Amino acid sequence: MAVDEARIIPAHRGKLPPALTRDAARLSEILPHLVVEARNVAAQLQLGIHGRRRPGPGEEFWEFRPFVAGESTNRIDWRRSARDDRLYVREREWESASVHWIWMDLSASMHFSSRLAERPKRDRAILIGLALADILVHAGERVGLPGRTAPLASRNIIMRLAEALVRPDPAHPDPLAMDALPDVLPVKRHDHLVLIGDFIMPPAEFAEKLARIAHRGVRGTIVLVRDPVEEDFPFAGEVEFEGLEAAETWRVGEALDVARAYRERIATINEELRRIALRQGFAFVKHLTHRPAAETLLALAALIGGQPPAAHSALGAAP
Repeated sequence: MAVDEARIIPAHRGKLPPALTRDAARLSEILPHLVVEARNVAAQLQLGIHGRRRPGPGEEFWEFRPFVAGESTNRIDWRRSARDDRLYVREREWESASVHWIWMDLSASMHFSSRLAERPKRDRAILIGLALADILVHAGERVGLPGRTAPLASRNIIMRLAEALVRPDPAHPDPLAMDALPDVLPVKRHDHLVLIGDFIMPPAEFAEKLARIAHRGVRGTIVLVRDPVEEDFPFAGEVEFEGLEAAETWRVGEALDVARAYRERIATINEELRRIALRQGFAFVKHLTHRPAAETLLALAALIGGQPPAAHSALGAAP
């Protein structure tokens, strides 16, 4: 692993702002550990999600159908036809490689981690993104980071994407100070886009931005990442909260007095985000950082494997 670790360094050219340099250095420090963990999780969850579940060129059997006049006789399955008075063709499952884009929120709010969670939200988002990329590539798909890489089918996809995360993008001079959700992403119609983040923004803003993405004919999945204390509000007594993305504080005289209202509000927001996602044709999965990443990856594998979005909208923990 020493070679891999040495390669994950922020290859910056020119002088960057001190804050950005520190963020890049911290990211490059934790990436080698996330790379190892992502490989281990992906290896445990190599699932058959490649089949597109419709007839076409491929190797897996799909179904028998009656032979149609004008087709090549080479397509006739003579063994099946011998059991009936009709000629049958063996259809195979369509297995054309798809393009999947994985966007991971690296904004300041994603750096939060409580005592109840193993890692910051950012680390878990990266872990899920890298492991999912590995699963997809081993299933025959192509994966890229929008604005950072082209779609790749590399067997070393985890390392390729990890290196791209710390490489400056000319189009984004401050790549580690990202928006919670960009307005535009360089993805094409019919591509699949996985958005992983905490999406801390007014639901109306989330709806507007997601609508702009979906309007381009992009399919996708939303992975909402939350720290458990952001859901449960397990505080008591006088508490002062500090903002991560703005210099602001919120002082609570007695946390227990607002805990119930907070939980109801966050549950309402989660449900609103889920409904917005489904309305735009995006599947929705929620991940809490004190839970195993494998749970969410299983849900994502089922969704990308062709199951209807609504059937899995609450997998990975219901709102």
